[in-house]
Amino acid sequence: MILFPIFAHHFAVVMKELLVRSVSGLLLCIVILACVLVSPYTCAALLLFIVAVGTYEMSRLFQMNSTVGVAVGEACVLGTFGLAAMVALQVVGQQWLLLELPLLMLPFLFALFSKKHDAKHILPYLYASLAYLSLPSALMLFMYRAELFGSLAGSGLIVLVFCLLWANDVFAYLTGKMLGKHKLFSRISPGKTIEGSLGGLVFTVVAMMVFAHYAAWLPISKGIGMAAIVVIFGTLGDLCESMLKRQAGVKDSGKLIPGHGGILDRFDSVMFSVPFIFVYLLLL
Repeated sequence: MILFPIFAHHFAVVMKELLVRSVSGLLLCIVILACVLVSPYTCAALLLFIVAVGTYEMSRLFQMNSTVGVAVGEACVLGTFGLAAMVALQVVGQQWLLLELPLLMLPFLFALFSKKHDAKHILPYLYASLAYLSLPSALMLFMYRAELFGSLAGSGLIVLVFCLLWANDVFAYLTGKMLGKHKLFSRISPGKTIEGSLGGLVFTVVAMMVFAHYAAWLPISKGIGMAAIVVIFGTLGDLCESMLKRQAGVKDSGKLIPGHGGILDRFDSVMFSVPFIFVYLLLL
């Protein structure tokens, strides 16, 4: 009899967490799809927010406690993204990308003159933010450019990337819960299983085939390749962020999204897989 109230309380807590996670996840999906579909400029505004907040969360993972250090990091990362975004949106010419070069040198100069932090702390934080947030976000905006991707270019391509990543996340989680027995990478993420990853792959490919059936602009051969890239590199991106959190001794990168954690917790797989999708489509 004593166990029943305990079980009931535990069940209520789990259901409440599931409800919060589901509602916030649905709202997040709606916001993302709306920003991507309305115009490239609303998508750029969303990505700017993601880069800004994600960079701050990255500073926590790398234990950058200096306000000046975090401010320099934000300026460097947002500067590189903003410049690339203006080129992607054709606000300025491509020659302006040359200004990225001195911006990339700023972390070294800051480390040189900093009295509170060594280069071994500053450089990983800044370059991780550039590679994990600024670069992928800028590349996503270039997916609107028809001269790069032809008939594939546009909001539909970006929506497809997000939908494939969501399909992989959801079905990998469900398959892992029901069938998972063999750990995928127990040292970093004990919850991930090989069965879950295979389930995510199967259902993501199926989702891709359904999408390609209704989207005449997407050849199924290219779509299946995209699905494979999403599953492989999206999973690796999630593992890399788990590695950073484990080394920092935190459960989540932030608390911005109820039930999900921070920006990095939700966009880690997106940011890691976008450069590989970009190169794959560009080469084809």
